[in-house]
Amino acid sequence: MQLKAGAPLPPDTTMQLKAVTPPRTGATGPERPDAALPPADATMQLRVVQPEMSGRRATRKKATQSSALTRVTAHFAPYAGKLAPYVRKLAPYARKLKPAYPRPGRDGWRRWVPSWRQWLGAVLASIGLSGTFLVIAYAATDIPENLNSYATQQDNVYFWSDGTPMARTGWVQRQAMPLKDIPVQVRWAVLAAENESFYTDPGISVKGLSRALWRTVGEGDTQGGSTITQQYVKNVYLTQNQTVGRKFTEAMIALKLDNKMSKDKILEGYLNTSWFGRGTYGIQRASQAYYGKDVSQLNASEAAFLASLLKGAGLYDPTLSKANHHRAVERWSWILDRMVKIGQLSPAERAKYKTFPEPLKQNPLYDTGKQSDYLVELASQYAKKSAHISDQQFDLGGYQIYTTFDRKREDALTDAVTKARKQAKQKHPDLVKTAHYGAASVAADGRILAVYGGPDHRRQGYNESNAATVPAGSAFLPFVYAAGLEHGVRKTRGGPATPVTPESVYDGNDGVPVTTPEGPYWDRSGKKVSAHNDGKRSYGQITLGQALARSVNTPFMQLGMDAGLTEVRRTAEAAGLLPSSIGPQVPALSLGNSTPSAIRMASGYATFAADGTHTEPYSVRRITRNGATVALRTPKPQRAVASSVARQVTEALAESVRIAHPEAVSASDQVAGKAGTTPDDTASWYVGTATSVSTAVVVYRMDLSKSLEPLELKGLDGTATNAVPYTIWSSAVRPLG
Repeated sequence: MQLKAGAPLPPDTTMQLKAVTPPRTGATGPERPDAALPPADATMQLRVVQPEMSGRRATRKKATQSSALTRVTAHFAPYAGKLAPYVRKLAPYARKLKPAYPRPGRDGWRRWVPSWRQWLGAVLASIGLSGTFLVIAYAATDIPENLNSYATQQDNVYFWSDGTPMARTGWVQRQAMPLKDIPVQVRWAVLAAENESFYTDPGISVKGLSRALWRTVGEGDTQGGSTITQQYVKNVYLTQNQTVGRKFTEAMIALKLDNKMSKDKILEGYLNTSWFGRGTYGIQRASQAYYGKDVSQLNASEAAFLASLLKGAGLYDPTLSKANHHRAVERWSWILDRMVKIGQLSPAERAKYKTFPEPLKQNPLYDTGKQSDYLVELASQYAKKSAHISDQQFDLGGYQIYTTFDRKREDALTDAVTKARKQAKQKHPDLVKTAHYGAASVAADGRILAVYGGPDHRRQGYNESNAATVPAGSAFLPFVYAAGLEHGVRKTRGGPATPVTPESVYDGNDGVPVTTPEGPYWDRSGKKVSAHNDGKRSYGQITLGQALARSVNTPFMQLGMDAGLTEVRRTAEAAGLLPSSIGPQVPALSLGNSTPSAIRMASGYATFAADGTHTEPYSVRRITRNGATVALRTPKPQRAVASSVARQVTEALAESVRIAHPEAVSASDQVAGKAGTTPDDTASWYVGTATSVSTAVVVYRMDLSKSLEPLELKGLDGTATNAVPYTIWSSAVRPLG
């Protein structure tokens, strides 16, 4: 029954309900027994009960439910109306497809076999659900923004001056190359081996993916079947774990990547991130590791071998075993044949490649160590400074640093110092622990050709060729001589400068007091400053040219005062010495209280060999990053002293070599140089130029575990007639033996 109340009633209110007997239906319907009906005019009581929740809360809940239902209904109402006719048409078929299990009208096992309609419905439902799932998965899959760390990390490679690899730094051997710099035949060798339909497929291979999934799920192992796009996705976005989940994600990303990225960019990324064995990633580093040359120089035959490595470098590197060699030859030949089949190699060119291109026995891209670490240190510092590369950028890798280091000169210099060290160990076993040998060769145009930084960078990071720790001594005299020749001398304060020539005469006696226009020069202790010659030998009146050739000190201490210590300092700096290494501006400045490094001393003497022009020493001539040139500031030559002055200094230094070592130099040799000693016997130098290359060698003692204070040599540097620095110098330079 329905009871309609006009207004809400108070709780526990009683109402009366009167039942009226309905009329009988007669012949048109069955009669109801009178006993089933209440008596006519009977009265019933209806009690209004208090509801569970308050009226306001119930009203609010009903309103909320009604509102949400109304919104949903209103949203789908237009679609429901349009679909209703189709639903009515499909309803009978749907009822037929409705499974009835067990099937009626069948006996035994047949009751449990689905009908063809049920099978068809299941198949269609599976296809529909799978398609829906794939569409949702594709839409929900995003291309990751962050690449794998191995996908972006590269190494920096350093090359000798002749272009051959010298060293590399970094955890990963990888150098990315633009696709335009990778020959077309190299690209197609890889495509023929891995994915010849690359440019036409959608990024995945359904057949290959199904086979890989079947192998993974059904047989418990893994098998390839990926396109190049999928392999690239695995290389740069995912892990190498062979799981169903990873394979599915790989396929989804590959599909989306194929729609968003050009095929060429995908191929470029794949060639730069794939593993080729021998610790290398990418086709560029593989080309260098197996053939010692850039990828741009590969031919189709070599490219076919490198492509074979993508199937498994451990199985196809022919240098590892005979079985590997056999497999490599077979796959190499197969790849070349495939290139012919797909029209990327002519039969005539294929006929040229009958012999397997044997790779190098070992990877020439070796790690740094010993002397090469000192070279790398110098080159990397110069590269970052001159190319304005931050430490963070440089550490990301990808740079090719082409240095100025000459492999032959480096080997000769290293061998000469190594031999001297062995001899010192035999003659002075008690001194070798504190012995240090620094050496450097610098060309007249500023190129650093060779350095000796120490016995092993991994045991001693201290670079002895670049250390400014010991005084130059009498090896500094050429700079004083050049200052006098260039600027003249002043005998009176404020008076005009008087020209000086190599024939100008000075007092060469030992102990000659140093004078100024006002009289003797007094030091702070109140003593007159006097100059002393090596061995306190006196030479009498001597020309400046002869004084330099014979390394007489006293004339140059006075010449420095006459020319002005400021001019001496300026000349030394213009020639190549660093301002920070110049000693105190006192009379001893002329006798070498400055502490230049071997590199800077060689650079200074190279200025005289360059006819008076100085070029700052540099160790890098070119930088590229992933094949693109990096702007590099290269030093330009600057005039340091007049050409005539440079020639006069060179003539005196050439005479010095002839006097000290007449048996070693012929008149045709272009050799100029001199020895350098210090009053306290803490350093021994030889700096000389041969065929426009200046080489400086210094021997000194220092206990690095205690201090940077030089120690007395005590005969470690040899004798005056057989000095160790000269022996090293003469063994390292040419044309001397």
